[in-house]
Amino acid sequence: MKIKVENKSYDEVIKLPKEKKHWPLRPSLFWRTVMKIVAGPDLKKTQFTYTKTGMEKLGRHEPCLILMNHSCFLDLEAAESIFYPRPLNVVCTSDGFVGKNWLMRHIGCIPTNKFVSDFVLVKHIKYALTKLRTSVLMFPEASYSFDGTATPLPESLGKFLKLLNVPVIMIKTQNAFHFQPLYNNLQTRNVKVSAEVKYLLSPKDIEQKTFSELNEILRKEFSFDNFREQQQNNIKITEPFRADYLNRVLYKCPVCNAEGKTEGKGISLTCASCKTSWTLTENGFLEPKKPFDHIPDWYKWQRECVRNEIIHGTYKIEIDVDIYMLVNTKAIYKVGEGHLSHTTAGFHLTGCNGQLDYSQKPKASYSLYSDYNWYEIGDMICIGDMNTLYYCFPKNGEDVAAKCRIATEELFKLQR
Repeated sequence: MKIKVENKSYDEVIKLPKEKKHWPLRPSLFWRTVMKIVAGPDLKKTQFTYTKTGMEKLGRHEPCLILMNHSCFLDLEAAESIFYPRPLNVVCTSDGFVGKNWLMRHIGCIPTNKFVSDFVLVKHIKYALTKLRTSVLMFPEASYSFDGTATPLPESLGKFLKLLNVPVIMIKTQNAFHFQPLYNNLQTRNVKVSAEVKYLLSPKDIEQKTFSELNEILRKEFSFDNFREQQQNNIKITEPFRADYLNRVLYKCPVCNAEGKTEGKGISLTCASCKTSWTLTENGFLEPKKPFDHIPDWYKWQRECVRNEIIHGTYKIEIDVDIYMLVNTKAIYKVGEGHLSHTTAGFHLTGCNGQLDYSQKPKASYSLYSDYNWYEIGDMICIGDMNTLYYCFPKNGEDVAAKCRIATEELFKLQR
């Protein structure tokens, strides 16, 4: 999938009119049916099935908040199919509206900038639930998982549930991550995908629980390990490209500690510095097993390394980048080149012949919008605010998307 790109100068882009905020639209039965039909081939390919628990408690026309773990694009297709013909408004990233604003609004999408405080979004969700009488689908993790485990949830979720005061439904998928993992350039694999649909909380439950109790319930629901589930259920991933680009996730060698020297290709991950090589087996293990045989354990070790760098004041990423900007949904604008710095002081982006100078403090967000092969342009780090987003693409292809996300999360926790 690609995105509409226009080349403009930084001066031209900052003078463009900003996107107006529109109230959500209730998707018509026509668009709901189109979404279900479009989802059909992908769901059939994965032999998709689902189970329901407690869903008889939800009224046929009762609006609800649907929370879902986020593994790949199949998630949206699965949700639309499960709840058809119930009308859904779907919270999605604002860049998904570029070049197709009218269509996205009419199928019920509500735009938001990822990992940016967005008070307008809360108003729009409340409007959809109370005025449009639609249900709202959210992916509270906001971004796809890198290593097959849950990404952090915002601490404000408990307050958010109390504000909405509607039933909360949970959808948890199994094997959607393995069907199309982000690190693997979204290459599809031959696996069966399923989901559990559960009535999680009633308005009365929400009223009786504290913010922290609600957050703990959600934390448990969003605790999973896709690679562990694959191993325990002996699910075979036989594709010969299953380790392609695994270096995006496992960027630091645990043998020689070199960073940015690993290469995932075929079924192997190899460190160019010390020549150590691992094979990603069909059932999701790494061999040889030392020092790690489990990808999330390796990723967790990288997190510990980053945290230690932050604590000791040595954490720093300095990269030259191509810079794109999003200020409206007509296009994403390529504005030039620059330099991105990430330290314990936060992000600092400069460029466009000295015209651009943007800083972002660590407390600005609990996580980071970073992505692999974003709209087929390249690996990306996104910073910004409600009005403007800056998409930064490392010019030399450095594997920094995962480390920057980890560091953003750890900096936020340490500064809190």
